[in-house]
Amino acid sequence: MNPRETDKPLVLIPVTADDVARERRRKVAKWAGTGILVVAAALFSYKRMADPRDAREAYDAGLRLLKATRYEQAALNFSRTIDLMPDFAEAYRMRGHVYVAQSNSDAAIRDFTKLLELNPKDPTALVERGFAWLDKKAFANAMADANGAVTFDAKLGRAYTLRATARRAMGAFAKAIEDFTTAIGIEPTLENYFQRASTYQLLDKQDLAIADFSSALVLDPLQPHIYFARAQARAAAGDAKGAQNDIAEGRKIDGW
Repeated sequence: MNPRETDKPLVLIPVTADDVARERRRKVAKWAGTGILVVAAALFSYKRMADPRDAREAYDAGLRLLKATRYEQAALNFSRTIDLMPDFAEAYRMRGHVYVAQSNSDAAIRDFTKLLELNPKDPTALVERGFAWLDKKAFANAMADANGAVTFDAKLGRAYTLRATARRAMGAFAKAIEDFTTAIGIEPTLENYFQRASTYQLLDKQDLAIADFSSALVLDPLQPHIYFARAQARAAAGDAKGAQNDIAEGRKIDGW
């Protein structure tokens, strides 16, 4: 029968000062290594957070939210993109669009201005800022942006629409007609026909206004406000029956 372990004599191993120092160094190295790992993990997490791919993901999410008219969430995502990539020009543009949709012209102007700092020769950014200036009735600023946009891109229809709208607001109706006509030549849109027609009404050129309202309705015959506008022009031109027919058609579409 083997003697029990407790029956063995106890052997004491002397601990020297070198042993104590060695143990301390081991513990310090252990904790230092742990600290380095923690810092490295934190840096890796931060790098992932600031990685351009994540900024792009935030931007793409913002686009989807903007399309869904979830403006507050869209703005937050575009702001996140800008935080991660301050030079991401399109994030400023799209956040500016969100602010326009929220009728926050001041914030929109700030974002379009930042966009122009990043891309000074961006004619579309000038037009976007110009329309925001229009909302603030800063017509001279809108004109300046329109002129700049035309200088950079003479084929940008919206630049002429912007300048025409600013000119009309300032009472320069004939010049506004010229710009709306140029805009229609480049982009024959419903908006351009409607706006030129409205300007013709101010000049009491009802037949020309009626023709433009009709062109707009060819593009989209389900716009009740255009029927009502054409009815007004027809009434002013002495066509009472035509005006009544337009009012009736507009009401039918509007569900009256």
